[in-house]
Amino acid sequence: MLKLRRPSSSRSGRAILPAKQMQLAVLNGKKSKDTEEVSARCEMEFSMWGCLLLALFTASIGVEGIDRRGARTERISGSAGDVLDDNPVGKLKVYVYELPSKYNKKILHKDPRCLTHMFAAEIFMHQFLLTSAVRTLNPNEADWFYTPVYSTCDLAPNGLPLPFKSPRMMRSAIQLISARWPYWNRTEGADHFFLVPHDFGACFHYQEEKAIKRGILPLLQRSTLVQTFGQQNHVCLNDGSITIPPYAPPEKIMSHLIPPDTPRSIFVYFRGLFYDVNNDPEGGYYARGARASMWENFKNNPLFDISTDHPTTYYEDMQRAVFCLCPLGWAPWSPRLVEAVIFGCIPVIIADDIVLPFADAIPWEEIGVFVAEKDVPYLDTILTSIPVDVILRKQRLLANPSMKQAMLFPQPAQSGDAFHQILNGLARKLPHDKRIYLKPGEKVLNWTAGPVGDHKPW
Repeated sequence: MLKLRRPSSSRSGRAILPAKQMQLAVLNGKKSKDTEEVSARCEMEFSMWGCLLLALFTASIGVEGIDRRGARTERISGSAGDVLDDNPVGKLKVYVYELPSKYNKKILHKDPRCLTHMFAAEIFMHQFLLTSAVRTLNPNEADWFYTPVYSTCDLAPNGLPLPFKSPRMMRSAIQLISARWPYWNRTEGADHFFLVPHDFGACFHYQEEKAIKRGILPLLQRSTLVQTFGQQNHVCLNDGSITIPPYAPPEKIMSHLIPPDTPRSIFVYFRGLFYDVNNDPEGGYYARGARASMWENFKNNPLFDISTDHPTTYYEDMQRAVFCLCPLGWAPWSPRLVEAVIFGCIPVIIADDIVLPFADAIPWEEIGVFVAEKDVPYLDTILTSIPVDVILRKQRLLANPSMKQAMLFPQPAQSGDAFHQILNGLARKLPHDKRIYLKPGEKVLNWTAGPVGDHKPW
């Protein structure tokens, strides 16, 4: 893991490593005519910032045997790299409850925009399981039970999900399966999993303070939650939850690929909000101030291409960037994380204590850069002090097709994709501990707990 400490030097806009030294590091200490020419040109014509960029671009496209888009790739062996290729078929069986369409299909039919927003994994996971080889039609032989509830498909006019009905909807579905089938009652959901891909998962609110106050829906406390939200020691993350990437439309992403020999001419890239004035008028709560700090410190820095504009070339620009900033927003995660990995842009993760998708399979410490929220004002010196050989290794790891595949939910499914990583995570939780099975008449969950509004009929 690349451990980054706050640089001792002031934020003067100076790179820690001279460009010539960085070039020599890339070439393992072997000087060449090209190296000397670049160094001389750098010293004569460019500022230190320009010198750094020139060194990095020369290294990433000019070193024999290494192409910045993955002509030579690298992988992590051992527990992280190898499990990316695991095949869950034969390791578990899943029973899919057949619910009335009002819990899923009718909601989607009402608003097909759900198919393309960042929470769409709940829909595509349902579709995937219906034809998956791990599905069983015999619930008595199932290892896991899946309840297909589209809890984020109630959208506002601007396309954002309204999570406020979700607790009632989920509670209604659980009441139904517990009355119609005997399997929930055997464990009160301990061998059941639910997809809850909203900002703070099963806490069902987009503002952290209110999500924490709500807490995880009481009836889901024993179940395995498959969710995009992940933050250590947080009330909205159960032990044993499976953290997944947000949904990014695979076809759209693949349609924006650019030639692999395109130089990465942008050092740091970000597009998005810095202040959410609509939901946080005073500007002190959104992203815990990290995004505001990014803007105030680096809006005029020539190495930082950051803006609230979202150009049509957004995906192409990420493929031209060395580092892509992935700061927290209302929640610690965002689709930028997926996009950065797919496009080989080193993710700069700014979200304290984040739990990243498929962390037992993807070596995030090796492919990303972690910056503490309090250290955002020092992003320039932090990023420019990373040796070029470290940057190139991260790019080679990101070029590994298995890494990219694990972040996507393609239709149809493909080996090693995010669907399979979810199943692998469920398989690794087997066999179930015998203690999850309740004795006749035994109850653990409190069906009357939670806000009064959650008990209204749905």
